[in-house]
Amino acid sequence: MKIATMLLAASCGGLIATSAVAAQAAAPIVLELFTSEGCSSCPPADALLRALKHERPDLLVLDFHVDYWNSLGWTDPFSSAQATARQQAYASALGSEVYTPQLVVGGTQQMVGSDRDAVASALAAAMAPPVALSLTKAAGSLSVDVGAGSGVATLWLLGFDDQHTTTVGRGENSGRTLTEVNIVRSISPVGHWNGAALHLTLAAPRGEHGAVLLQGADGRILGAAAS
Repeated sequence: MKIATMLLAASCGGLIATSAVAAQAAAPIVLELFTSEGCSSCPPADALLRALKHERPDLLVLDFHVDYWNSLGWTDPFSSAQATARQQAYASALGSEVYTPQLVVGGTQQMVGSDRDAVASALAAAMAPPVALSLTKAAGSLSVDVGAGSGVATLWLLGFDDQHTTTVGRGENSGRTLTEVNIVRSISPVGHWNGAALHLTLAAPRGEHGAVLLQGADGRILGAAAS
């Protein structure tokens, strides 16, 4: 799947032009872990993601559960075809294989998600996203403001749950109790950004929390915010 197809396909309904977003704190660096409860190599990566969530407030960690492990003994209750499609798009863009656990930093660097040294090196080299982006939560809806900048990008809306603990009954992790954080429950493209400031009012996504990612055609995360 081409990154231009996966990361730029967007519905533009509900976009309203507005003035530039007011200055705000540096946007978080986005870490996306592609994992599965059916993969015996994944729990160490899940543990590292938990640690980073609690130790690094400058990060937005997101846990994507892929569905291609489901036929091997355990159906991951948080798995989705959308997570798998997003990982496949990254594999095409970054020239990598599709595997678990895979961690993508800032949309531009990928590594084994349990490799602490590789993750530390990637974070040391990562730059905060350059485009101002804010997200405000109201009853049943989200208000999103994207600042002005250069380039074109897709705005993605995600819903995620803070934490779940699962006792795995079958497969490679049978008998283990897994605790995972920031589990993505939904993801969809909601707008196209061409460098002009814009405002959107969106229905709240499935999940306890919402997040928005502004992502270029090459996969780079240009802006990010979570509620």
